[in-house]
Amino acid sequence: MAEKNINPEESVEEAPQVTNLDMTRVEVVEAEMVRMHQSAAQEITADEVALHQAIALDVAAAEISAHEAALGLVNAKEVEMTNSAAGILSADHVDMVGQAGLVLANTVNLGNTYAGVVAGGQVRGERIETLILLGNHVEGDIQTVVDTRSALIAGTVGGVLAGVVLLIGRLVFGRRS
Repeated sequence: MAEKNINPEESVEEAPQVTNLDMTRVEVVEAEMVRMHQSAAQEITADEVALHQAIALDVAAAEISAHEAALGLVNAKEVEMTNSAAGILSADHVDMVGQAGLVLANTVNLGNTYAGVVAGGQVRGERIETLILLGNHVEGDIQTVVDTRSALIAGTVGGVLAGVVLLIGRLVFGRRS
């Protein structure tokens, strides 16, 4: 893979309108539109990002489209990911097929997705498997270890048990002044 360095000190005004990367590795990319194919970047800042078979560590954009890509930290308005993975995904709207560690969004549409934690105002899914799901409105085929109701029950039971243990400890050992 060839290595291409883009000066991180370039101002946004000097940033190119479109940056196309093919089989390239870069540290920082700033542009209005970034297209990456079989490339890697540590940091991307753009209005629109399109990734195909690419890797990016930190992506901030208005719109992100990823196909067979791996992303670390994503902060965007609109995210569309297919057969891709993300560590932490924060957006207004997410459409995803793939894997994610943490998804935070107002609207989440997941299909055939495995996620650690999903939190959203509206969560829809065709086939979602998640450890924890928090949402105001949830619909679809979703398998979860802990949902909103279970989290509330577990918190209440845990609080009561902790209180009982502390009370028993105080009674058994007495209060020493």
